Amino acid sequence: MRIIRAKDYEDMSKKAAIILGAQVAMKPDSVLGLATGSSPVGMYQQLIAWNQAGDLDFSQVKSVNLDEYFGLTAQNDQSYAYFMYHNLFKGINIDLKNTHLPDGTNPDIAAECARYDAVIDSMGGVDLQVLGIGGNGHIAFNEPADCFKMGTHCVTLTQKTIEANARFFDRIEDVPTKAYTMGVGSIMKAKKILMVVNGEAKAQAMLDSFFGDITPQVQASILQMHNDCVVVADEAALKLVDEKFPGAVK
Repeated sequence: MRIIRAKDYEDMSKKAAIILGAQVAMKPDSVLGLATGSSPVGMYQQLIAWNQAGDLDFSQVKSVNLDEYFGLTAQNDQSYAYFMYHNLFKGINIDLKNTHLPDGTNPDIAAECARYDAVIDSMGGVDLQVLGIGGNGHIAFNEPADCFKMGTHCVTLTQKTIEANARFFDRIEDVPTKAYTMGVGSIMKAKKILMVVNGEAKAQAMLDSFFGDITPQVQASILQMHNDCVVVADEAALKLVDEKFPGAVK
């Protein structure tokens, strides 16, 4: 794996957008695995700018998202389907029929997980998977656990994750307590992984995930085993890495 240093959020977003943009330019019909949250928003804004300037074409791209809240409709303004439409899809020339997320309204958990795994498999897998990272090292909604889950599953969110996501809701009581998520096994099958990390709040997760042991208690640590994983992190996120391992990230 490779860690790229960025000065700040803007620099991180631009460097990550260059990597994703190159993927689409080299393979116009790429299957992109996409992520929500504040970390990739700047990257998405840059991709929109390039697309609208005519420099990047998404017309043949297909996408699959990492996760979706259980119980929220796509029209709910806190759903990840809503987030993706308003932060990326409506700004680029992607065919919405080629964009896929778990169906948060499907109460049949086994059926929905099987359906979503089949969607990913039908595309031949993911060419480039975008990831963020949680403060506890979770990727997608794969929380610290005793094992790594393979396929799509429904998780009960930890209190820390609920509290972290509460800023997007009117009340913490409104935050869903469950979510559908791709499993770590599905994430690891991606041909290339691009993680974006910013802010001092992620510094401990960066240290534990990429300079510590591989353990399901820090789910992102498994990415050390991926043969093409690029992490773009700003200086704030690298603070503890720099302190403990000076010069490790140029």
